[in-house]
Amino acid sequence: MQIHLKAARANANMTQTDVLVEYNNRYGKKLAQSTLVSWEQEKTFPTAPQFKALCEIYGVSMDDIFIPETLT
Repeated sequence: MQIHLKAARANANMTQTDVLVEYNNRYGKKLAQSTLVSWEQEKTFPTAPQFKALCEIYGVSMDDIFIPETLT
């Protein structure tokens, strides 16, 4: 079963702020909250390295995350 990015974040018991802090601390790159919101609403999607980073932060496999058909 695959889940959306927002559900993966919720399952990891993280707020968007938690994710932003963790991402910025781990990877030394600034991630804007508006970008995270856009990804969670599937208006845009992260690049492969960003997607991998989110999966690491959430503690899930990349295969566990739903990717809209328009991106595959």
